[in-house]
This record gives sequence, C-alpha cells and structure tokens, in this order.
Amino acid sequence: MTSVYEEKNITKAIMRVGFPAMLGQLTTLIYNIADTFFVSLTEEPAMIAAVTLCAPILLIIMSIACIFGMGGSSVIARLLGEEKRENAGTTMNFCVYAMAFSGVITLALGLAFLQPLAGISGADADNIAYTCDYLKWIFAGAPFIMLSNGFVHLFRSVGLVKEGTIGLVLGNGINMVLDYVFIAVLGWGTAGAALATSLGFVCAAVYYIICMIHEEHKGNPLVPLALKRFLPNAAMVRSVVSIGIPGALITVLMSVSNIVLNNYIGIYGSDAVASYGIAYKLDMIPILLLVGLSQGVAPLVGYCYGGNEKKRMSDLVKYTVLYGICIGAVFTLVFILFGKLLAAVFLQDDILIEQTAYFLRILCLSAPLLGVINMITSYFQALGKAIKSLTITVLRNAALFIPGVMILNHFWKLNGVIAAQPVVEMILTVICIFMYIRDGKNSCNIHLRMI
Repeated sequence: MTSVYEEKNITKAIMRVGFPAMLGQLTTLIYNIADTFFVSLTEEPAMIAAVTLCAPILLIIMSIACIFGMGGSSVIARLLGEEKRENAGTTMNFCVYAMAFSGVITLALGLAFLQPLAGISGADADNIAYTCDYLKWIFAGAPFIMLSNGFVHLFRSVGLVKEGTIGLVLGNGINMVLDYVFIAVLGWGTAGAALATSLGFVCAAVYYIICMIHEEHKGNPLVPLALKRFLPNAAMVRSVVSIGIPGALITVLMSVSNIVLNNYIGIYGSDAVASYGIAYKLDMIPILLLVGLSQGVAPLVGYCYGGNEKKRMSDLVKYTVLYGICIGAVFTLVFILFGKLLAAVFLQDDILIEQTAYFLRILCLSAPLLGVINMITSYFQALGKAIKSLTITVLRNAALFIPGVMILNHFWKLNGVIAAQPVVEMILTVICIFMYIRDGKNSCNIHLRMI
C-alpha cells in the first residue's frame, strides 16, 4: 500500500490519517461518557459533580505529554518531509524518555498537593471527598497517562497510524470494562472511575512500548527505544519544546477556563454543575471528533511543508475544514432535536433532564465552527509557527473566554455562563480565518522575494 505521505488523492489522504484519529478520539469520548454514566447510577449529584470538577486536572496531566507528543510529532513530520530519517528517530527517542520522566515528577507533586488541587478545581463541602478520591488514583497513573497520550501523536508522525489508534482504543476499552466492574459491581464510586482510567492508560502505554520494541527489532530507524539513541541536542530540544509548549497550553488553558467555568456554575449549586457536566460530555462528541480530524491531518500538513508541497498542503487544510464544518452541523441538528432523550440516559430527575437538554442546545451551536478553529490551530502547529497557534489558544481559553464568562454571568446569570463558549467561538472563527489568509499572503510574498 502507498505510504500515507505519498497518497496523491486529497480526500483519501485525509481519511487515512483523519479517520483513525477520529476513531481514537471517539473511544476516548465513550470512556468519558462511560465514567459519567456509571457514576450517575449512584444517583448522587455530588459524585457526578466531582468527576466534572476533576476533568480539567486530568487534561492538564495530558497536556504535559503534549509538550513532547505534539511537539515531537510536528518536528518529526517536517524532518521526514526533508528526508532526515536519522534525526527523526533521535527526536522520537528523546520524546519518549522525556514523557516518562515528566510523568514521575507529576505523580510525586500531585499526591503531595492533593487537597489544595481539589479546592482549586472548585470542590465544595458536598463533593470534596469524592474529588480527592478521584484525583488520588489519577495522579497514581500519571506516568502512563502521559506516555499513552504522547505515543498517539508520535506514532502518527512516523506513519504508524493504525498502531496509534489500536493503543488508544485498547486503553479506552479496558477503561470502560473496569468502570463497570469497579463502579457498578464493587461500588467504588469516583475512586473506581479514576482507577479504571489509570489502568486503561497503563495497558495502552505497555502496548505502545511493545510496538516500539517490535519496530526496532525490524530495523525501523524511526522508532528507537534504546538509551544509546538518547542523544538530544539543544537545537532538537528547542524545536520540540517551542512547538510542544503552545500545544500543551491549548489543553492547560482549556483546563483553566473549565475551572473558571466550573466555579461560576458552582455558584448555582451541585445540580447545575451536574447538568452542565453531562451536557458538556455530550457536546464533547463533535469536539473530540474534530480534534481527532485536525490532529490526524497535522503530520501530513507538516510533511508537505517540509517537502515544499504548498499546493497540496493548502488543499489538505481547505478540505479538512469543509469536512469539519459538515460534521459539526450534523451534531448541532441532532442535539437540538434529541437533547432531552440523550440527557435522560444519564439522569432520572425531570428538572435536571430539562436543564441539561437546554444547556446542550446552547453549547452545540458552535460545533460547526470547530472545524475551522481546530484545523487552523493544527495548521500553525504543523508548520512550527508556535506563536500563531499560541495566539489562538490564548484568545480561545483566556483572553476572550474568561472575561466572556464574567460579563455574561453579570447580565444573564447561569444562562450567560453557559452561552460563553459559543459566543467566544463565533468571534474566534473570524479571527482564525483572517490569520490563515494573512499567513498565506505572507508566505507568497516571501516566496516571490526569494525568486
């Protein structure tokens, strides 16, 4: 079969890299929903609220892996486009060991500051114990959470798309099975949900390491695991980190914005937090699918950039944005029409079902726009233009979102808080389109001057 990097048909190329990434994100979403579903069987809003409050902390742990996963992926794809395979393999090796070390540090710090972190997350007297139970087991699995999340990006960059997706599906599948055992059968509540999550990541990380050993024995120079290939130099580390930190900040700032949002929603009680948590989990279906699509295509964009295939790169971005808009529009329609039925899967109380469906109808309005925002962010990351991807991230999750929550809360209370996400993303879509067009013009001008 033709390598995905050599696939000339744009739609086929997008499907070959985008579909497995979307599938992987979908299984991630399913396990997230499974966590919420099994915890909801306890009929205890404080437990559902605790899982919602801990989500940003889990995202922050994952974001540290993105420094070396997304950063390494971008650098590796461009090196392959430039036909520097030896450098690409060394970069891969460095990123793996850096993720493992970072995971151990996170484990130690997380357990040391467990109680303060639960408070910062927005936990109150009703749910502080459940929140601490969840966080304890999440931090215990931090090294494996980081490795498994980073491996997904690194595997895609070296063409191991299938293996990357299998690991993601394997980890999430095990997580869901253990959710049932630990929560529904053993009754361990939030602690069981977190333990299932960590063990799922352990299994995924072990699978990825086995794949690397197998590829190394086959003589694949792109996936060395031996310490003798751990030869980082200042230029390599700088290249990885300069892209990885903005990539990680996407998740960190998303977590910060979610913490701010949770604190504002918490003003209106645990029922409001529980309703929002379920609405947000459902809205994560299009969000994660479109994240998967853009992240899957990103290494291909970087490869085209490294190989100076500008026309193909432009077509990849345009088609991916179009597909993203269509996917988002379908989910918006589904959520508007069937929001109450979906909410009823997780809740028994009629008032909470009505409130959750209402929240979902507001949140889903921005789903079509995510195809634009996510792809343009991934485009700048793939090209190594860290400042531009960071600008979008800061605008989305801090500069626009946090003031937006505060202002809309002042005028429209809880309704305004929920509406902050779609309002901000409508504004940001316009900004992203402007940045992409301007970047294209600047690139053309630079090319003409070189001629």
